[in-house]
Amino acid sequence: MTRRFFESRSVRIALGVPVAGLALFAAGQQLGAQAISGHNSNAPVDFGADRIELQDKQNRVVLTGNVDITQADLRLRGARTIIDFARGDQTQVQRITASGNVVVTRQDQVATGDTAIYDFNQRIITMVGNATLKRGGGDTLRGGRFVMDLKSGVSSASGGRVKGTFNVPKKNN
Repeated sequence: MTRRFFESRSVRIALGVPVAGLALFAAGQQLGAQAISGHNSNAPVDFGADRIELQDKQNRVVLTGNVDITQADLRLRGARTIIDFARGDQTQVQRITASGNVVVTRQDQVATGDTAIYDFNQRIITMVGNATLKRGGGDTLRGGRFVMDLKSGVSSASGGRVKGTFNVPKKNN
């Protein structure tokens, strides 16, 4: 049984765990990467949506319509997001699953895809379907699936042929 929790445009919650992030990337199938350095994962998490529904028995919150989640300078947007949580002394987010033209940004880095799954326990973000990573200098990587491990700082791309464009430093002759 579900019950309507809020019908709101903007709600602020504090989470003791980080929200989705991007990894910096280099070239190839296995990408040398660094986890987001300097991101304040203890910052409060703000979210807004056209509708929010708390599903107590399923231990989840469903955000729909223009979902916008931010933490410090990190932002995740999509059409629909499910936040799975565990109960104990304190409610803890376990996973965020965003769908519908998902965009994750931080500074000059942008990841897009049909679906993004952020596993808070593993600190892994998986982008699936039409996944693209872009960095401010014009570096772009496209594939069917990206896995960004925020603990190890390693990202990998798979799912069909992986394609990309990487800029070469200009040298004066």
